[in-house]
Amino acid sequence: MRINRLLLMLSVFVLLTLVAPVLAQNAGETLVVYSGRSEGLIGPILEQFTAETGVNVEVRYGSTAEMAATILEEGDNSPADVYIAQDAGALGALASAGRLAPLPSDVLERVPAQFQSNTGLWVGISGRARALVYNTTLITPEELPASILDLTAPEWAGRVGWAPANASLQAHVTAMRVLLGDDAARAWVQGMVDNGSPAFDNNDAVVQAVIDGEFPVGVVNHYYVFEFLEQLPDAPISVYFFQDGDVGNLINVAGAGVVSTSDQPGLAQRLILFLLSHTGQEYFASVTGEYPLIEGVPLAEGVQPLESFVAPEVDLSSLSDLQGTLDLLRETGALP
Repeated sequence: MRINRLLLMLSVFVLLTLVAPVLAQNAGETLVVYSGRSEGLIGPILEQFTAETGVNVEVRYGSTAEMAATILEEGDNSPADVYIAQDAGALGALASAGRLAPLPSDVLERVPAQFQSNTGLWVGISGRARALVYNTTLITPEELPASILDLTAPEWAGRVGWAPANASLQAHVTAMRVLLGDDAARAWVQGMVDNGSPAFDNNDAVVQAVIDGEFPVGVVNHYYVFEFLEQLPDAPISVYFFQDGDVGNLINVAGAGVVSTSDQPGLAQRLILFLLSHTGQEYFASVTGEYPLIEGVPLAEGVQPLESFVAPEVDLSSLSDLQGTLDLLRETGALP
């Protein structure tokens, strides 16, 4: 990944020499982005968009749910042009509330149908798989469960880290509700709580705790493991996928949409197109370790191809009931 970063920096330098006239033309234009993705993950590629186009990007960062709620609260007075979410569920919630504008075909046609809104209101910009991170010195793959649902068994009490406050976990629970029903999803969450599963604010903290040996496994997005391994190549961690088709293997997307009240939708669409360009997709693949959503972009070293495991079939547009999931997490004690 370090080599890829250097190549990306070189590409920025070359492109800057080619697009100087465009930079002058776009100087002074500004997009307002509300981002549910952290600055460390999305900030560098937004900066590259500015470097290549001259369009300034003002970003307001927060949790995915917080940023979605802010747009809903601001209503017609929202200054946001683009909403970037950590998962499809929050995008679906805004789409259902009429707060996202239709995207044109030149945006939608870049991404496979399963990774975009079925009404053309949002599009995935990178893919991620839900999985287990495990400490290779504490446990073997043969000892890991066949299903994520098995993590509530007594033998896993206090041994599984998770992040109920994280948008990816919340979207995962929403998928459980869709695929298994509310009762089964509630039973799993309640089982994790009753088992004393250590709770953290984010995936980074879960992975670090697994590395430190606080417990053997954690429920995370796959790419966090590879981010740690880039910095700590000898860290005793690896990724484990559940049996084929298990709800634990959910494939979700980080995605983006144009806020319906934006007064510059064309410029907002241009940013999303940039995120779906080869440059943008190479960034997500090589720097963050996620799955690119366009063809011709290689995976980061060590990342398992999507074809190597079977994910459950779920319409990502159906994951829009974020509020219902938040209510469930609070009622079970997973969230305060």
